Amino acid sequence: MASTNIGAQPKFPPKLTLVIGNKNYSSWSLRPWLAMAAKGVPFAEVLIPLDHPNTRQQVLQYSPTGLVPALKFGNLLLWESLAIIEYVADKHPEANLWPEEQEYRAIARSLAAEVHSGFQALRQQCPMNLRRRAASRITPAAEADVMRLMNYWRRFRMEAGGSGAFLFGEFGAVDAMFAPLATRIRSYEIQVDRVANEYIDAILNLPAYQKWHQAAVAEPWKIASVDNIDKLRGTMR
Repeated sequence: MASTNIGAQPKFPPKLTLVIGNKNYSSWSLRPWLAMAAKGVPFAEVLIPLDHPNTRQQVLQYSPTGLVPALKFGNLLLWESLAIIEYVADKHPEANLWPEEQEYRAIARSLAAEVHSGFQALRQQCPMNLRRRAASRITPAAEADVMRLMNYWRRFRMEAGGSGAFLFGEFGAVDAMFAPLATRIRSYEIQVDRVANEYIDAILNLPAYQKWHQAAVAEPWKIASVDNIDKLRGTMR
């Protein structure tokens, strides 16, 4: 279970410490947090509110990029969501974050890497905002991203998911990487097929995700550029 320390520099215990941003908005923070929490990997949590005058200064105490998330373990410091997840997978093989079968493990890593660098149109037009529930027009480029997501989710649940609800059976790293995209589809009321909705439900019904979501909607901080994105772009339906 994660413990939370808002903004302060803790005396790090001999366990993993994950530095994150606002739970309502920080999609990159959600990815390693969910991977660890859903698999029972013990860690402490430091939350630094984003979009504040001193945010970058605070984050630079942990991350050379000035961006969240970051992971601290003793003298080791890591940044970038996928690199953090890979380290946790190596350190905690019992968590089974990647598929056991070599071919599926390679495919899962390909998908995770694409999430890390791709789906730009959807990510830019529909930033993560867990408090939001309102439809919004999206561009053809974002629609193409959604179609690609549906194709991936249908294909790998059918080919590799077996009787499990996730892409490769049990919840793993690749599902954690897709989780913020799943939240966007619900937050912006984007229409997807039945298989995609079932997959999204499986992620959003995880007890670990529910814990994150409850904390997110209770946060006092707001980022106007995200909350008012429809007015700024004129995309409200």
